[in-house]
Amino acid sequence: MADHTHSSAPVVRGMDAHRATYEGFLGWSAVIALISLFICVGLVDFRFVDTPLSLFAGFGGIIIGIVVSFIGLRMGGKWLLPIGVLVLYALFIGANVHNS
Repeated sequence: MADHTHSSAPVVRGMDAHRATYEGFLGWSAVIALISLFICVGLVDFRFVDTPLSLFAGFGGIIIGIVVSFIGLRMGGKWLLPIGVLVLYALFIGANVHNS
């Protein structure tokens, strides 16, 4: 049998760094998707709600959405809080659109 102790094949190292980069990519992708959805709901508010406070509701919801999205990322990818806030924000805006 051949002796493979002095093989010239490269040894694969750095898998932990690769995994950390991959998980970071997935986390930031989720943050960008959530922020985009908060912006879409805010745009619906700006266009279809005719109350004087719709500007505050739109920008306030976007800012709160950005904050809770970063909190979800910081908590290690627990996305229940940002998704719950997004659903509540969308329901609030939907109720305001219906009443306008």
